[in-house]
Amino acid sequence: MALEVFNNTSAFNVFANLEANSAGLKASMGRLSSGTISVLDDPSGIGISERMRSQIRSSEMARNNVDNGISMLQTSDAWLQKMNDMLGRMHELAVEGADGTKTGTDLSNIQTEFTQLQSEITRVTSRNTAAAKFNGLYLFRGGNGQAVVAGDAVGSGSISIQIGADTGQSVSLVVGDLEVDSTEDIGTVSTYTYSSDNTVSASAHTAVQWGSVIDTNKLSSTSADAIGKIAKAIDHVANTRASLGAQQNRLDQTREGLIGYEDNLRAAESKIRDVDVAQESTEFSRYQILSQISNAMLAQANQLPGAALQLIG
Repeated sequence: MALEVFNNTSAFNVFANLEANSAGLKASMGRLSSGTISVLDDPSGIGISERMRSQIRSSEMARNNVDNGISMLQTSDAWLQKMNDMLGRMHELAVEGADGTKTGTDLSNIQTEFTQLQSEITRVTSRNTAAAKFNGLYLFRGGNGQAVVAGDAVGSGSISIQIGADTGQSVSLVVGDLEVDSTEDIGTVSTYTYSSDNTVSASAHTAVQWGSVIDTNKLSSTSADAIGKIAKAIDHVANTRASLGAQQNRLDQTREGLIGYEDNLRAAESKIRDVDVAQESTEFSRYQILSQISNAMLAQANQLPGAALQLIG
């Protein structure tokens, strides 16, 4: 081996190894401290994992949206339960008022309670003072539940909830219009007249509108067909509750699906991005030892040119 002074190639070779080992040690320390790989380790994998991370975060937010939708439906159902209770009591009062043994004072007392119940249902469902709300959203005024700027009304359409991380993944929730001015037909009350031989001699079929049942000016406890009309209103509220329950079941399934989807995405992203600590700690130890050895060898290599002094001394 030639003895060189100006270019100590042995020392430079050791120095190059030291640089490589130090870089490996630094990278290994970075991976262990962060728990993830860097873009230098796997550029294409990082791109894939970032897209997955976006999907994970957005899916989590969609799950929050679904939870809000479920809460809204549960709130609506709680109000509907009270309406069912009040309509049930109104039905009792209508039956009681149809008793011919009641005095005028009795009927007046019955009507007082009947009117109060109608007014309470109206207070819950109707106008800009409606009590039934969720986060400022009107629940029983129809449409999207959001008050418009001009006029005492709400926007058209339905309540839309984004339930996925991608475009078009939304669902429309329909609670219903139970305002006092609603003209929705909720059923038909039929009455029949029989002849002496028990055959139908005449019949009448009256369409019932929701608003006419809770409007104090359109229905009293002693109105004709009051019992039948209230029965239709009870069925209508019950059907509305059934619809809300079906929508809530759907959102429950959506929520479970989002949890599974998010879990699988996290697992896939982890395989790409997360560091295997057991393997990386082994790499760290290897680079640490090699760096220490390289330092020692560089000190030895730097002493090689000193041998030339013996030749010229």
